[in-house]
Amino acid sequence: MEGTVDGFRYGAVTPVAAYLMACLGGALGLRCIVRSLINAQSWKPGWLALGATSIGCGIWTMHFIAMIGFQVEETRIRYDTALTVLSLIVAILVVGIGVFIVGYRGAGAASLTLAGVITGLGVAAMHYLGMAAMRLTAEVHYDGFTVGLSILIAVAAATAALWAAVSVQGFLMSLGASLVMGVAVSGMHYTAMAAVNVHLHSSAGDTWSGDSPTSLLLPMLLGPIVFLLLAGVVVMFDPLLVLGDGEWNRPVKQVPKSPDSLNARGNSGSRTGSW
Repeated sequence: MEGTVDGFRYGAVTPVAAYLMACLGGALGLRCIVRSLINAQSWKPGWLALGATSIGCGIWTMHFIAMIGFQVEETRIRYDTALTVLSLIVAILVVGIGVFIVGYRGAGAASLTLAGVITGLGVAAMHYLGMAAMRLTAEVHYDGFTVGLSILIAVAAATAALWAAVSVQGFLMSLGASLVMGVAVSGMHYTAMAAVNVHLHSSAGDTWSGDSPTSLLLPMLLGPIVFLLLAGVVVMFDPLLVLGDGEWNRPVKQVPKSPDSLNARGNSGSRTGSW
């Protein structure tokens, strides 16, 4: 028997909130990466790590906020704590690999492709690890074509995000790039969810174990959300991160002297020498 899947249990609340968290993580991550690139005196590994963690937390938070709105009407859903935590670690690590590749090797075709593929596959792995963490009295099956499409979207989104991280430096441009990133990550998630088919077990007893979405996901979401808010405070109190144009590092240009001023200085020198 096939279960009735509903990915929007709370209407537009969960997809909108998930999208906003993906945008927040993307925006903070882009600004931190820009900081590491435009200021030679900054601690580059630290800023890259902060940027990668922001993007990874944003993607993971987006996924599980969206999953709060996912239900199968005929059975309850619980989550395995270990796999849920592992999915967060995977999200941060794979984004970190991609960010460090382009942060140190630039956005050349080879390095960008390598970083995009690694990060995209990692983001897809994070999503399906999160899905594997579900515990319910049913079997979850996936449509192969739709899964492949979601992975392609993840790779394309990761590549575009990494390119933007090292190529887009203006504040408004980075903000626009983060909005696009939010669309891409959300699109990947809901494409992957469209691949889900649930086949219920014949037994009616509740044999599932684990934590309910509200008892596990909501407390776990607090950590990444608090981290993103703290990273936002760092961005707000660092003008270089906000503006991102490197004006503080540029030498002060000398105003060229006009011919009249040069002649005046020469005449002054002549009068001084006459004494």
